[in-house]
Amino acid sequence: MLGQYLPLVFLFALAFLFAALSFFASRLLAPRSPNDKKEAPYECGIIPGREAPERFPVRFFLVAMIFIVFDIEIIFFYPWAIAHGEIGLFGLVSVFIFSFAVFESFVYLIGNGALEWGPLSREAPGGGVVSAGRTSSTTVSRAGIRQVGLEGRPRGNA
Repeated sequence: MLGQYLPLVFLFALAFLFAALSFFASRLLAPRSPNDKKEAPYECGIIPGREAPERFPVRFFLVAMIFIVFDIEIIFFYPWAIAHGEIGLFGLVSVFIFSFAVFESFVYLIGNGALEWGPLSREAPGGGVVSAGRTSSTTVSRAGIRQVGLEGRPRGNA
């Protein structure tokens, strides 16, 4: 009875052996000449001027949620498209319910600013307009906000 699992055990042992030998060969044969340029993080050709921020803006996560929602939508629509003749009215109602849930999540993401990549609005949370004397430099100095990605850009009001 356990003889039928012997090829599977052999395959797992072979995979483990291959992985172990690959790590060993890499340690043994890889050239070792570390320097500052090789150990620096690489960001699309941009030389890092300062450390990376701790958190990403929420918009990145909202866009990722949009991609996930539409990937799941495609995964569920494909089998329905293949078998829509056999499942009849039940399948049609199910697809409408599913489409409503996808559309609802899409409206929620758009409502939270998932695709608003332009300049931020200048309205205060209370509904009033922010004072004209408030600039990015005064906000940074008062609130202690760290600006990222401004190296080489002209400073000033443009």
